[in-house]
Amino acid sequence: MLILENIALAFTALISNKMRSLLTMLGIIIGIGSVIAIVTVGNSLSNSISSSMQSMGANNIMVGLQQRETEEERTESGMAFRGPERYREPTEEDYFTDEMLSAYLENYSDEVKALSISDSLGQGQVTRGTAYANVSLIGVNACYFAGTDITMLTGNMLTPKALSGGKAVAMVSDYFVNNLFDGDQEEALGKEIEVLIGRDFYALTIIGVYEYQQTMMSFTSVKDTRTDIYVPLGYVQKKNHMFGKYSGFTVVTNSGVDSSSFMTSTKRFFDRWYHSNKDMTVSAFSLESMVSALTDMMDKVSIAISVIAGISLLVGGIGVMNIMMVSISERTREIGTRKALGATNGSIRLQFIVEAMVLCLVGGVFGILLGIGGGALGAKLLGYEASPTISSILISLLFSLAIGVFFGFYPANKAAQMNPIDALRYE
Repeated sequence: MLILENIALAFTALISNKMRSLLTMLGIIIGIGSVIAIVTVGNSLSNSISSSMQSMGANNIMVGLQQRETEEERTESGMAFRGPERYREPTEEDYFTDEMLSAYLENYSDEVKALSISDSLGQGQVTRGTAYANVSLIGVNACYFAGTDITMLTGNMLTPKALSGGKAVAMVSDYFVNNLFDGDQEEALGKEIEVLIGRDFYALTIIGVYEYQQTMMSFTSVKDTRTDIYVPLGYVQKKNHMFGKYSGFTVVTNSGVDSSSFMTSTKRFFDRWYHSNKDMTVSAFSLESMVSALTDMMDKVSIAISVIAGISLLVGGIGVMNIMMVSISERTREIGTRKALGATNGSIRLQFIVEAMVLCLVGGVFGILLGIGGGALGAKLLGYEASPTISSILISLLFSLAIGVFFGFYPANKAAQMNPIDALRYE
């Protein structure tokens, strides 16, 4: 019952001095609001990265060629260093072959769902009158779409017949159609386009339109957004004069496969062909490991910024202590009267600690509202969905109460130890 009376007294004191209370709570409001906003934006960014990676196939394993390091390429600190003049393009003897991939599929038939292979002819532009579209020309195999989240809007995907024959057919994005055909997807089907890459033109016939998935890295305007044109891998290899040779591929794993351990097994399997290669070795990584690393990095950055923002909480706590000292000085006679009527030191101490806690708690609530609003606005400006967490809100409230107890104890203890006779004489 005494607690409830003290809470009521605290709210009465807070309301009777609105401006002073608001100025006192300002540090708490800014500190809590900053922390909540930072955590909200950080969570939104992490969730967006994770979602993007999952849609790209977080459990998939990317396998490629990597130039081997030599002892003389290491600095004294042990870090590898390779200048541009030392880089060497893989030769035909270095590439993965059909025999290697067949042996891999046979050895890991239970773990591997498909091998997704792609190759690029480069980046270029397609024009139609005064309209244009920026594109990347990507050759893909029959299994490519097993590891890629592609939604068809009109027409057909690349057929096995077209893929095996290396026909000059293409799948384009809806952004591409918006730029060149005013969004008329039906009109785009069957039309021939010419892709200019460098000085070379590549004539292709559109057979399908897919939905372009905008990523977190897409900062260009819609008109200038570069999208992929998918063509048969055989078409690209024919233009590149590379048949049955691959610089890399993606392993689409079956559900339940531990991508981390399987990534190690995959690298070990292909190392048998490259252990005697003096220039090239095999590299393997998964998006899951990248997601984990990025999430850890974002968490550390959020914690670091939150600690900096928490300095304002310290300033706010000092402000609470200061205003409590002023309040006790103004209410010295009240304290003397209560003690003369039999109030114990503990009850006096509790009264002012509760008052400090209420002051900090109200400031914390305003700070949380400010933080959620600011975090939602920041996340929206960055193009993400706001993701405030219940745990961060609860921790902020508890932290506000802790500040009230910590910074309110000294003034409350000073009030409790007052001599009632001296307090009653205080002018």
